[in-house]
Amino acid sequence: MALKISATSVFVSSKEKSSLRQASSYSNSKLWRYIAVKAVGGIRPKQSKQRRPQNVDGDFFVDHTCIDCDTCRWMAPQIFTRVDEMSAVYRQPTCAEERGNALQALLSCPTSSIRTEKPPSDIVKAQQTFPLPIDEQGIPGVYHCGFHSEKSYGAASYLVVHPEGNIIIDSPRYTESLARNIEKLGGARYMFLTHKDDIADHYKWSKRLSCDRILHSQEVQLSTADVEIKLEGIGPWNLSQDIQLIHTPGHTEGSVCLFYKSLKILFTGDHLAMTESGLSIGEKYNQCSVLMQLNSVRALMDLDFKWIIPGHGRRIEFKDYLEKNLNLEDFLLKHSQYDH
Repeated sequence: MALKISATSVFVSSKEKSSLRQASSYSNSKLWRYIAVKAVGGIRPKQSKQRRPQNVDGDFFVDHTCIDCDTCRWMAPQIFTRVDEMSAVYRQPTCAEERGNALQALLSCPTSSIRTEKPPSDIVKAQQTFPLPIDEQGIPGVYHCGFHSEKSYGAASYLVVHPEGNIIIDSPRYTESLARNIEKLGGARYMFLTHKDDIADHYKWSKRLSCDRILHSQEVQLSTADVEIKLEGIGPWNLSQDIQLIHTPGHTEGSVCLFYKSLKILFTGDHLAMTESGLSIGEKYNQCSVLMQLNSVRALMDLDFKWIIPGHGRRIEFKDYLEKNLNLEDFLLKHSQYDH
């Protein structure tokens, strides 16, 4: 069913109209969330950029435009927390490392809702840290691109450095400094788009890096009609000997995960994530079938992976295949009401 929004249902100022026109290409669920957070409490643009009173005193703060995407809270958990359904600074940085983490979160915030009282003189240094290697967690050659896009409601994008060609998974916000740093790591052969929601600036990236975009044919819309590779059927599809694309319909009809076999990583897009409250399929944002999505989660029990790296939410590492399956079984049991 198409989402219908009456002209009187929310307050939208004239200054926000261009943003809403841009948002009109979002999926229905994400468009609704975008409009809802813009309109909450009748907040006007001038007020929305003000410091939330829930922040502690100090340089860093979160303003009222926060869309509660959770990005800053998992990037710099020692600085940011959730208060009254938005992020806030609960502790100011006390050392260079913490300040660097806070600046990385600031740069990755999709709505520029993290601010500082004084212009940060070290912001360029923070920009140059992206893409961020996450090899300290035992997964070498995988990088967090940062620069999350509002067009994707803050979804994370990752770079996989691979001997048969690097892969960008979903699209970050286009940023020239990030493009240059990706080129230093060998550029990208592919941009794999997990589904239609998290495509952000895919066109700019494909032109800048001359990479082939991959998207399931069921996810193709006007803005992605010219993607170079359209997946057909139910797969699986192989990009290399150790990289496989797995069809996981449910969130959308053509949602696809990337399985990096040798490192035992599953990049899940919006299919499955770890949130602050546990594993989640984000069923209230489902655009196709919750039951189908749960069946796709059940199918993951046959895959030997230890890591879940989602588009939205936190990375999670399981001890082994058994622990992974025990967690998935427990999750499916808690959602057994959808089987009836």
